[in-house]
Amino acid sequence: MPYFVVMNKNAKLDGKNPAVLYGYGGFEVSLKPFYSGVTGEAWLKHGGVYVLANIRGGGEFGPRWHQAALKENRQRAFDDFIAVAQDLAKRKVSSPRHLGIMGGSNGGLLVGAVLTQRPDLFSAVVCQVPLLDMRRYSRLLAGASWMGEYGDPDDPAQWAYISKYSPYQNVSKDKHYPRTLFTTSTRDDRVHPGHARKMVARMKEQGHDVLYWENTEGGHAGAANNDQQAQMWALTYTFLLNQLK
Repeated sequence: MPYFVVMNKNAKLDGKNPAVLYGYGGFEVSLKPFYSGVTGEAWLKHGGVYVLANIRGGGEFGPRWHQAALKENRQRAFDDFIAVAQDLAKRKVSSPRHLGIMGGSNGGLLVGAVLTQRPDLFSAVVCQVPLLDMRRYSRLLAGASWMGEYGDPDDPAQWAYISKYSPYQNVSKDKHYPRTLFTTSTRDDRVHPGHARKMVARMKEQGHDVLYWENTEGGHAGAANNDQQAQMWALTYTFLLNQLK
């Protein structure tokens, strides 16, 4: 499973590097290396490692790469992400104690699913403007337009496979999860903030350690201007540094 790693050239492969694994894996979106002053100043400058995963569901290798994780095959995207995390530990780029995961929108679904399936692989999760309640996603805002990607939860045959990974339905009081930061926007007009709100409420009821930040502006981007962007990313990377160092 291909992935990119950005790290200091002098970093040691001893499994102790704080690292964040980012993924999306949907809608034929390709994740490629890019320059980010925010990531550089707030994460890399402090010794962090940034990992970009090219999992199935994305478009990095054409339409077939996307189609390989549609509907009943969605679990493949999650399995690919898990495989990257395991390889980072095997190569001692990082380790579960120092590894965090991050994703937004469909990537929020990704990290939400992986959180509930393999909480032992990470010590921090950042779940941004996420899809989490896949039982009702098609009835909220733009959700109905995504049934070609995930399937129709009102069809019993399709709900049978969606229900196996839907984070809201699979979070359990009997498991120990890494500390998780959920972020969303009151004015998100694509993914309803109710996804994050409900997940946080359920996890708190079950006794899990969660943090929540809801910006009142910003739409699906989560922030409306540079000041809000700065606040959001400061919260995010401070959380990751505190949890993973």
